[in-house]
Amino acid sequence: MIIYIHGFNSSPASHKSGQLRDRLRTLGREAEFRCPPLSHRPAEAIATLEAEVRRAGADATVLVGSSLGGFYATWFTETYGCRSVLVNPAITPQEGLRGYLGPQRNTYTGENYTLTEAHLAQLASLYVPRIERKERYLLLQTTGDEVLDWRSAVDRYEGCRQVVIHGGDHGFGQFDQYLEIVLEFAGS
Repeated sequence: MIIYIHGFNSSPASHKSGQLRDRLRTLGREAEFRCPPLSHRPAEAIATLEAEVRRAGADATVLVGSSLGGFYATWFTETYGCRSVLVNPAITPQEGLRGYLGPQRNTYTGENYTLTEAHLAQLASLYVPRIERKERYLLLQTTGDEVLDWRSAVDRYEGCRQVVIHGGDHGFGQFDQYLEIVLEFAGS
């Protein structure tokens, strides 16, 4: 099972999620793909993802996490042993999202909500201080990420398989060019 974990203020309708879903559909394997809608509340998002991982089994699950989704995927890899593809992952969203405290609107769903200190505290509780299962990760990182410092991800996931793409942006517009690497890592 491949579970795509969307990022902050995103949804299953994200471009990268659609590209991965479409590629699996082309291969006749769409049933192996999941991308659940996640709450803006980290604890609820984790509960939703835990249900998905339990249903598929951690050993049979590959997570593909983008931005905040990469942060969540890291927690799952270290906690349950899932394999994870991290796409321009957030490293410390409990700090990085501090500048976004206040009213928010999900760009895909139109949902309005308020990002609070409680959200940041929930994120802080999910922070993994040390990456132990290095063989369980594939990092896809662009150096042109305008939102997150790409060097932080390269440093944090040192010793893990990494594909660093020069240029690009946080949205990773060239994701479709790396789907074969993702599927190879997933054992597909």
